[in-house]
Amino acid sequence: MLKGKKILLGITGSIAAYKAILLVRLLVKAGAEVKCVMTPAAKDFVSPLVLSTLSKNSVLHSIADEGTWANHVMMGRWADVMLIAPLSCNTLAKMANGQCDNLLLAIYLSATCPVVLAPAMDEDMWHHPATKSNLDKVISYGNKLIPVNNGELASGLYGEGRMAEPEEILQYLVANFFRGNSLQGKKVLITAGPTYEHLDPVRFIGNHSSGKMGYALANAFFLSGADVHLVSGPVSVTHSLTGIRLTQVQSAEEMYNACMQDFSNTDIAVLAAAVADYRPGEIAAQKIKKTGDTLDLHLVKTKDILKSLGEIKRDNQLLVGFALETNDEENNALKKLASKKADYIILNSLQNKQAGFGVDTNVVTIYGKDGSKHSFDVKPKDDLAFDIVNLLNTKQQ
Repeated sequence: MLKGKKILLGITGSIAAYKAILLVRLLVKAGAEVKCVMTPAAKDFVSPLVLSTLSKNSVLHSIADEGTWANHVMMGRWADVMLIAPLSCNTLAKMANGQCDNLLLAIYLSATCPVVLAPAMDEDMWHHPATKSNLDKVISYGNKLIPVNNGELASGLYGEGRMAEPEEILQYLVANFFRGNSLQGKKVLITAGPTYEHLDPVRFIGNHSSGKMGYALANAFFLSGADVHLVSGPVSVTHSLTGIRLTQVQSAEEMYNACMQDFSNTDIAVLAAAVADYRPGEIAAQKIKKTGDTLDLHLVKTKDILKSLGEIKRDNQLLVGFALETNDEENNALKKLASKKADYIILNSLQNKQAGFGVDTNVVTIYGKDGSKHSFDVKPKDDLAFDIVNLLNTKQQ
């Protein structure tokens, strides 16, 4: 996600500095190279040793140390982004007025990269007119602000001023600075997860789909620059990037309506959801009681989303479906490709324990209506999603 990107993390004197530990870990795990610079007060809240261990880089906190000068000019030029998290009220005031009494401020004032601020302070400090004035100033200088959260504060009060969570900060950086542009301007529709077809207020017919593949595709398309609309059935996973438009549905009918409404504005549609083929003919208004040895259900066919989109697809649109098969896999996938008028069918199998429902890896073969066949070995669904995006991108051009 952030492979090869250089992040300079500035940490100031705030109780929220403990979040910097997880933030560094998340940034490194995402592939970034992280260097940390601290104000002297920040060392009272988090250990430089911990940060240097996690970042695998020395932590800077003094302009000069034992005869060695920290080159603040080069640090500000090294980074792709300088992130100050947490940003204390005190450091904010100094930044607003151009003060330079520590290494972090010296780097900030000489930085040529974008600077992102994640404030943290008590609610009364956050709402003080002086703070608002200082925020307006630093934003007018071109710095970017990650909004504070509303939650429990160090004072014991509950309100605004809580620093954004490390996961939110990571999402912000990716969404605003590190997206690709290969699909910029393209509108992509993704479906994910199962559908639940209700029998009564408490029971439903469903399947084991986790939504992981569909959500991975949504992330991969978004990171490639596309405008993504994710239509999701009930799942426990979440998309990891702000900026993805999410529509949550329950039933096949709701998913059908959401897709039909959006498809005319779509360049690429990838239907990864495991949609129910049948639904109960009637939904009981009250919970069905156990009154006999058997219960007969009358099921009716649901609307076929892939087929419906295939019938109205324009030549400049790309339509992709998924096929999960348990037998005669290739033949069944090719039949689905033709009958649904799709451009591609992505086949995965329940015969392979590293593919299918719930697992984090997948093995797929992609069949095109042009007779093409592309096979991908076992790999994490997040990585496979980029393979699929790259393949479809070449076909869209």
